[in-house]
Amino acid sequence: MFKKSICVIAAVIGLASCNKTGKMETTPTGLKYIFYKRDEKGRKAKPGEIITMNFAFKTSKDSVLRSTFKEQGPIQVPLQPSAFKGSLEEGLAMVSPGDSVTFYVKADSLFAKSFNQPLPPFIAKGSDVAFLIKVEKIQSQEELKKDRETASVKQKETDAKKIAEYEAKNNLTNVQKTPSGLNYIITQEGTGKQAARGDSVSVHYVLKTLDGKVLESSHENPRNNNQPFTFPLGLGMVIPGWDEGITLFKEGGKGTLIVPSGLAYGPDSRPGMPGNSILVFDIELVDVK
Repeated sequence: MFKKSICVIAAVIGLASCNKTGKMETTPTGLKYIFYKRDEKGRKAKPGEIITMNFAFKTSKDSVLRSTFKEQGPIQVPLQPSAFKGSLEEGLAMVSPGDSVTFYVKADSLFAKSFNQPLPPFIAKGSDVAFLIKVEKIQSQEELKKDRETASVKQKETDAKKIAEYEAKNNLTNVQKTPSGLNYIITQEGTGKQAARGDSVSVHYVLKTLDGKVLESSHENPRNNNQPFTFPLGLGMVIPGWDEGITLFKEGGKGTLIVPSGLAYGPDSRPGMPGNSILVFDIELVDVK
């Protein structure tokens, strides 16, 4: 039943169809796997090299614990040494770019030796968990760095165009821009101290996407009693767009920061926030110390 359902899911998410050529095999260490598409002569990752891949992580009862196919897109993981016999890392050392495969890993060993945590109650003791994987790239650290630099330049151009369109659509004419690409609007001049690196600052904020969807607000954050967010400025405790942007305000000042993705979370995704998201913050600099 588990194998059949995995095959159906694999076909749905585009790994490949489960046909007569896809059969269960087992390594000498006990790792079970099914390749749906395989380039046996393709490049294999060396320890420390980066594998770019999509994956779905499922229990033996077909519950999806995590999937990147629809949530966020490919992730990049370095090939690590195997923590136990039959580990996922052993399987990842077998794959090449373009491969589609499911690895079945012993849940007890995975959680105890790779995750360093107890087996969750919803995963049966002695069962396997399945990793459905589609490999995009295998790269050295240097190759990945070059790729990211090229992508960063292109993304900066894309962000600038989207921000310009957003400002035109919303008739924002009083926008200022820094050399880094940060756009900002001061709607109320502060009368207190100018914020500077090393200061402890308290900021009320509303975080929105370019389409106006509110993702977060310090005014409606019961975990912090709806108080302003306080942090040391310029020490990397927040996104670069904030470390730079808050220094443009004086205590008591209000305004908006339009933060390109390179000064936010870059290609990394977060809940409700795809990779390369441009963020809009309405802020009030409440206190500077």
